Amino acid sequence: MTRPLTLLACTAAFAAAIAAPASAETVKIAFIDALSGAFAPPGQTALKSFQMLAEIASQQKWAGPGNTIEVVGFDGKGSPQESLNQLKTVIDQGYHYITQGGGSGVALALVDGINKHNERNPGKEVVYLDFAALDPDLTNSKCSFWHFRFEPNSDMRMEALTSYMAADQNVKKVYILGQNYALGHQVSRAAKEYLKRKRPDIQIVGDDLHPIATVKDFSPYITKIKASGADSVVTGNWGNDLALLIKAAKDADLKVNFYTYTAYTTGVPTAMGAAGADRVKNVSNWNINNETFAGKEVAEAFKKKYNEDYWLMSSHSAIAMLSRAIKETGTADPVKVAYAMEGMTIKSFNGDVEMRKADHQAQQPIYLATWSKVNGKDVKYDQENTGYGWKTEKKIGTYVAAQPTSCEMKRPNKS
Repeated sequence: MTRPLTLLACTAAFAAAIAAPASAETVKIAFIDALSGAFAPPGQTALKSFQMLAEIASQQKWAGPGNTIEVVGFDGKGSPQESLNQLKTVIDQGYHYITQGGGSGVALALVDGINKHNERNPGKEVVYLDFAALDPDLTNSKCSFWHFRFEPNSDMRMEALTSYMAADQNVKKVYILGQNYALGHQVSRAAKEYLKRKRPDIQIVGDDLHPIATVKDFSPYITKIKASGADSVVTGNWGNDLALLIKAAKDADLKVNFYTYTAYTTGVPTAMGAAGADRVKNVSNWNINNETFAGKEVAEAFKKKYNEDYWLMSSHSAIAMLSRAIKETGTADPVKVAYAMEGMTIKSFNGDVEMRKADHQAQQPIYLATWSKVNGKDVKYDQENTGYGWKTEKKIGTYVAAQPTSCEMKRPNKS
């Protein structure tokens, strides 16, 4: 690990000249997510990402001299109930920090469980670092002081995505397809609403929801998309549901552009291969083939260590912000740390990331990228050894995707 730590020294600059904590300790984070089942591949990669960043943070003393960060995996199986069972387990084991991101249905259950626990157990509070659950309600009607989201939510992504689509006059007929749960409904709503506002001439020629994590053959959906005459498909699908959808489109030689949120996650690049070139687009908070290739040291070290691709930039943002809060407050007390993270701005691989105080939604730039053949110039890094990677089409400023919030947050006493 010596080489990546040296190369990453600049990422720890924000921690310089801050007073050391009064006492050293190991801060343990419980990673509760799908580590088995259909959504295990991205879950396993995300766990490794957090563990590697925790190791870097510990060795570079991001949280102050003597303090270390440790991340331990617990299998929530992508299920709200299983994840709540694991939440009880980690609370019983003395954890005060958890992280999760695979599924907004799980996230909503965890927020509710943590709210109830914290209200009943003052002094034993739990803070939730959300790395990828994208339902906007989590930072609006369901917002919680104990919940911090480090990725742009689905409305923020859709704002950026539809601005890009609206500028392309070749986009005329759009088909919306998603998983039948919280995020799928939010993506469908926002796509229709934002496209109507920006390009009322665009036709929505289909709007389907399918069961999450149970469809094995997407060919019937591909047949419907073909019949609709769509030139573009918007989908919030992730994990195996996205990989199988792209594979079915490839098998049927469907000539449409796919606009996605998570086509960079484990398994999907292999499913796309050459057939997805120039047709699959993705909107997210980072792309390794960015304007300066920021984050390449972590990605290269991750590839060397695990023979996998690093794609979860929010693991860096979450560990960096938590570490800085611990160092600034001189304690790992969850109440004090949570208050310290409110309004905090750190440097991550996409630039400034601000944790908005009003709703605990990270505000940050967003990238629109196209699946493209590696060319050694603007596409230097491929994914899953396919020879294809993400070409940055546009870096969209923080202000473009920013959304108002309806959050009315109840805050605990600081003392």
